[in-house]
Amino acid sequence: MPAESMRWQTLEALKNSPKGKLKYSTYWVQEGEDLLAGCNDQPALSPQSAMILKNLITRPLQKTCSLGSSRDSSPGLPENALASSSAPASPRLPVTATLSPLASPPPPSSTEMEGEQKAEDEEPAGVSSPELSPPPSPTPPPTISLLSPQATQMAGCIRMCEENHRANAKVELSARQELQERLVAAVATRESEQLKRFEEFMELKQRQEYQSMRDMMEKETQESLGRQEKLKEEHRHRMKILNLRLREAEQQRLREAELERQRQVEGRERLRALNAIQEEVLQLNQLLEPSTPSQATPTPDLASYSTRGNQLCSQVSEVVRTTAEGQFPSVEDIAVAERALQDMRALIQAMQLEAARAQERRKKEEEEEKERRKQAELQAQLEEQKKNAARSAKEKAKKQGLQTKAEESTLKWYQELQDSANRCAQSFDDLSKDQNKKLRMELQKAASIPVSQISRTSGSTLREIFDKIDKLLSGRSVQSGGKSVSASQHPLGLDFVSYKLAEKFVKQGEEEVASHHDAAFPIAVVASGVWELHPKVGDLILAHLHKKCPYSVPYYPPMKEGTSVEDYQRILGYRVDESGVEAQDSFLKRMSGMIRLYAAIIQLRWPYGNKQGPVPHGLNNGWRWLAQMLNMEPLADVTATLLFDFLEVCGHALMKQYQGQFWKLILLIKEEYFPRIEAVTSTGQMGSVMRLKQFLENSLRRKEIPPPKAKSCILIYQTHRAGFGSFRQRSAAVRLVAAVCDVTVSRSAIYVLLGLTDDCIQGLPFLRSVYSKKAFHSR
Repeated sequence: MPAESMRWQTLEALKNSPKGKLKYSTYWVQEGEDLLAGCNDQPALSPQSAMILKNLITRPLQKTCSLGSSRDSSPGLPENALASSSAPASPRLPVTATLSPLASPPPPSSTEMEGEQKAEDEEPAGVSSPELSPPPSPTPPPTISLLSPQATQMAGCIRMCEENHRANAKVELSARQELQERLVAAVATRESEQLKRFEEFMELKQRQEYQSMRDMMEKETQESLGRQEKLKEEHRHRMKILNLRLREAEQQRLREAELERQRQVEGRERLRALNAIQEEVLQLNQLLEPSTPSQATPTPDLASYSTRGNQLCSQVSEVVRTTAEGQFPSVEDIAVAERALQDMRALIQAMQLEAARAQERRKKEEEEEKERRKQAELQAQLEEQKKNAARSAKEKAKKQGLQTKAEESTLKWYQELQDSANRCAQSFDDLSKDQNKKLRMELQKAASIPVSQISRTSGSTLREIFDKIDKLLSGRSVQSGGKSVSASQHPLGLDFVSYKLAEKFVKQGEEEVASHHDAAFPIAVVASGVWELHPKVGDLILAHLHKKCPYSVPYYPPMKEGTSVEDYQRILGYRVDESGVEAQDSFLKRMSGMIRLYAAIIQLRWPYGNKQGPVPHGLNNGWRWLAQMLNMEPLADVTATLLFDFLEVCGHALMKQYQGQFWKLILLIKEEYFPRIEAVTSTGQMGSVMRLKQFLENSLRRKEIPPPKAKSCILIYQTHRAGFGSFRQRSAAVRLVAAVCDVTVSRSAIYVLLGLTDDCIQGLPFLRSVYSKKAFHSR
């Protein structure tokens, strides 16, 4: 047991503690002696002090009576220690009986008795048993000590006490040994019994496990037999089902073969019908072509019919092309072809009706021509009168000052463009219906997304964007948002796409070019190419531009009676919403972006077009705009801003085109028109005026207007160059940039720009010289 094993350690610890060093006798309590009496009493001299003094006086006499030598008993030892060491084995036999009273020493003092008692107490405390105590040290040779009867009696008592202590210790030790032996025997017996019980338990557990194993094996055997029977039953059931499925599969195969035969028959019928539709569409399309030499150049109205007819033929051809790969046309394909045939028939009827109307108009024109011949002389006279009146009006205007509104011809041109745009917008109202809303949204995305992708960082995607826009305007299918969209899906789809495309071009100038001036050139290149191939889009671009920026006409709309201030500000181009009118800086920024886009369009041309001749809207329109702006009274902050933006973008091209006349115009602006601008400009609006003044002074001083920024030109070059791989095509792109920048490009400079490495350049002397000068790059 743990408590019994710690018993001796506990006793040893108690003995070594400070309290264990206190010495006391168990007989003190039995004798009624108070243990703490000595501590609580007041210190006082012992009654035996006189005897002690006597003993100290008579000590020399005792030393002479000793039989041993002086070395056997040191003077520092007390007398009771000598008596104890020379005492006989049996304390009961006093050795002092023969001593005379004179020879006996005086009774020991209390100090000496306490020392003897302490020595006796320490001896049994340190020895637990005779067997366990160390062997006693050899005793010195006995000495003869003459003690008093009282000391002898005291020594005997001490010896008896020691013997009693030893006897008690031996008894306790033997009892403890017997108890320990009994405990060990009991533990051994208990452990043997537990071992037997454990062995019996293990045997029982083994028998149980063996029995459970046998039961489990028997159960698994029964289950496996049951599963085998079940599998056999399932196998028989599956065989039945399989046989049924085989019969059903055979029947299905026969049905599918019959359906395939019917599908082949129906497909051939649809193919014959599609071929017949295509033949009829082509025959009807031939009716749209001019049949006589006089009709070789059709009127714009008849040209639109021809374009629409070609689109319908292309639509039917695409359906036929899908069937040419070994597939029969589907019901949807037949429906598309029939719808195209119906559209073609309606187109023929409309063309015939238009031709009849044109014939009637031609007859009326012939009659009117006869009338005009009769009145030719009268008209000549009237024209002479008009010239005289106009001459007098101009002289009067010079005396009075500049104009406050645009010329009649300009206003008429402006109004015709707006009316044409309004008619186009009203024509596709049918697309706003519920059944056409989805198509309207898809066409609007297909027209807006490519234009919004044009920016100053368009790079090599510019050619792809132009091709996508051209396909959309030609009625071909394009991919937009993962879907195939075509403007030919609706008769008014082409008008809608043209309108939205022109609107998006102007919006890009209003937003993108206003924020990034370099973006004007890539947007203008694409717009110019689209304008050249599709003139209707160009007219719509002008209409939207004039509507949002009337100063691009130029036209200062007057305020009519009954028009509110907000409506008039909208007419002038301001944005008006619930929060009020936009700030002047924002307004000027938008106007500047649109003027810069217009100035870039009139000087650029799509480099990959096949048409020859002048561009649809060239530099002559820029000269017209500049001349008419100078004929009108300047507006504060607006005129100076627009003149500076226009001349910065297009001034170099106008200088190369008109040369001396252009410098006369610049001098006129500097000397005559600029003071008028300063007169109408307040102190807080002098920023644009100072920019224009500095531009005019630098241009007149240098006799040169710098070309557009190199960053824009390099962007155009990179854009066109990336679209082609041949040297000839890339050279054309380089020369296009050179034309914009007015740079003379040699063949060696073209090699440098086309991306030859430094090693190749170092190997060719003429290229090395060009590359070191960097003539083209510096320009």
